[in-house]
Amino acid sequence: MRTRLILISHAATPAMREGRFPADDPLDARGIADATASRQSMPIDADALALCSPATCALETAHALGLAVRITTELAEANYGRWRGRRLADIAVDAPSKAQAWSCDPDTVPPDGESFDQVLARVGRWLDNLDETGNVVAITHASVIRAAVIHALNAPSSSLTRVEVAPLSVIELRRSGRGWAWWPAQSRSR
Repeated sequence: MRTRLILISHAATPAMREGRFPADDPLDARGIADATASRQSMPIDADALALCSPATCALETAHALGLAVRITTELAEANYGRWRGRRLADIAVDAPSKAQAWSCDPDTVPPDGESFDQVLARVGRWLDNLDETGNVVAITHASVIRAAVIHALNAPSSSLTRVEVAPLSVIELRRSGRGWAWWPAQSRSR
């Protein structure tokens, strides 16, 4: 079973630019323009199955990229619990030890939220159970893409701080009989 999975992080939101945790934020005109402008350079095959996080920013990014998508809940952003919509800088003042632990310990859970280890388990199950062959594109979030890369490489979850994912980043994973592997995103060879 061969699968080529293109993971695309959604365009930047105003909340991201303000250093806030996501709270189902929409894109603004700048985010929509960035996503629309990147459409031609995205390595998306016309026959690709398009999947998307249920978040507004991901759906708007998919629309700007010209994709008709199927919502996939496993691609949802990490649940930041009571930190949703708050600035990380404010949390660092209110709960410095919790904010510090969250930034480097994948098992730390935001209040009423989800740890990175939980996101990694969710995304890993989704990848392992993805039964599509051929080309798949998924519009999702940096946390999900980090988890997918770490799962594909069988790296420790503590390496989460070593995987940077900017808005509109493209990551390519391929599954063969050996399992998942990371590939350069712009590669068109099969």
